[in-house]
This record gives sequence, structure tokens and C-alpha cells, in this order.
Amino acid sequence: MEYRVLGRTGEQVSIIGFGALEIGRDWGIGQGDDIKRPSVEQAATVLHHVLDLGINIIDTASAYHQSEVRIGQALSKRRHQYFLATKCGEHNREPETYYDFSYDAIAISIEESLARLRTSQIDLLQIHFGPNPRNVLEQGDTVRAMREAKDAGKVRFLGASCEYDLIDDIIALQDFDVVQLTYNLLDRRALDAIKKAADHALGILIRFPLAMGWLTPRAKTLITTSSPHAEQLKPYLALLNNDFQQLIPLALQFIAQRPEVSSILVGTKNVQHLDEAVQAMDYPLPPGIMDEVNQLAK
Repeated sequence: MEYRVLGRTGEQVSIIGFGALEIGRDWGIGQGDDIKRPSVEQAATVLHHVLDLGINIIDTASAYHQSEVRIGQALSKRRHQYFLATKCGEHNREPETYYDFSYDAIAISIEESLARLRTSQIDLLQIHFGPNPRNVLEQGDTVRAMREAKDAGKVRFLGASCEYDLIDDIIALQDFDVVQLTYNLLDRRALDAIKKAADHALGILIRFPLAMGWLTPRAKTLITTSSPHAEQLKPYLALLNNDFQQLIPLALQFIAQRPEVSSILVGTKNVQHLDEAVQAMDYPLPPGIMDEVNQLAK
């Protein structure tokens, strides 16, 4: 496992990180069991496997329904083995969520996250942005509550899980150590934001690296749909001789080639998928293919 520095935090994090949404909340493409969250026991098995693989960063959120609770239950005795990131601002109201960025809501959310995660300190607390993110920053209540939690030792570092077009606001505020962005082979809009964040020594976490299944073998069934991703995917598949099994290595290595990226968050409830993601980093892709991919991706 490769480890990289998480920006100015100085923390070493695994290049493959774990996104803990699916272990706590119904999510994904499909229906029935495809999107149903696993049992408590199944979630615990996945979480222990995460750490056993050498993955040392886990990203969750209060909005991920039972995710924080399950992490606390399964991994409290292994707390020293991983960097724990969670989020505030979007709150659990199963089966839905809601947004509340007020000072009181954030302060309460932090305390509840600490209790659910069975920890005395969160390594990284991120704003879970929703509608009108600039208003949230301008009003200042959320950031004030986060700062106070950091000053009290309840949180070590602050971050923002946001869209790429908010990066200038995040940098200008100077409170944030880490930014989490969507970036993958089919959605490269965040590249300039990634470069800007790195220029300001922010750690960079990447979400949706596999484009919700479009950059996995599942694309074989998805590609028959009318989604714009179907057309986007075709030239990359042509380079792979339509070998859908090589999509995961191609997708993850495409992101990992960016030196600015600290960790790529892979979300799953499946132990086999975790293994595939870790193994993908060392998979021998056809010679020269990344150069061709980078030309296509310009």
C-alpha cells in the first residue's frame, strides 16, 4: 500500500481510502439487495478488512445513517490504526437526511458523532455542503462551531466536502486543511481546483473515483442506457479492447497519477470489491495506455 501526505496536516494516509456510506445507508445503482445496507455483522467484517488491507483512512458522515454507529461498534478497539474523517451539516433523519448549518445544530452534531464513533477526538471534520454553500460560509455559524470544537481538542483538522467551483472560497477562508472533491475519468472538472488546493498545501481526498459503477465491470450493463457516460466510456473501452475488468485499474491509476491527490475514497459494502481496489493500484495495464488516456482526457 502506498501512503501519501495529507497536505499540511502532515498525516500519512493510504492512497486507497474507505468511503463508509454503503455500510450504513441504502445506496447505489439498482434495487433490492443491490442498494440495501448490510447487516451489522457484515459491516463489521468489511470494516475490519479495511484495516487489515492497510487502508488507514475512513470517511463517514452523520448523513450516512448508521455508518458512524457501525464504525464505533466495530473499530473502537482499533481506533489508533486509522485516520477518522466525518462530516457535519447534513443530518440523519432516516430514511432521508436534512440540512442544518446553524451553530447549535453543528455543535450538537459534533458531540453526537463523537458518541456514535466511540472516540474522544475526530481527526478530520468536514462541512457536508448542500444547497447554497457560499451562504453557509458567509453566515459563519458552521465554521465557528467547527473552530471551537478544534480549539477544545474534539477535532484535529477541518475540511470541506464540496464542489470544485467553491475552491476559491475554501482557500480564502484559511480555516480548512483538507478538501474533498469529485474527480474521475468521466468527470474531470475538478482538476484546476485540485491544483489550486495543492498550491495552498491542502490535503485532497477524491470521492466517486469509479463514477457510481460506470468505471467498473458493472458498466457492461449500464452502457446500454442513454446516459452520457455511455458515450464518454467508449473510447477508453476501445483502448482496453473492451475488457471491462480493466476499468477499475485504469480509473484508479488515472487518479493516482496526480501527485496532488492524497487519498482516493472507494465506497463499498463488499470485501471482494475492497480487494479489487487495492490490487488495482499494482495492476499491469497495457504499456503506454495511460499516455493515450491522458490525451483523450484533455
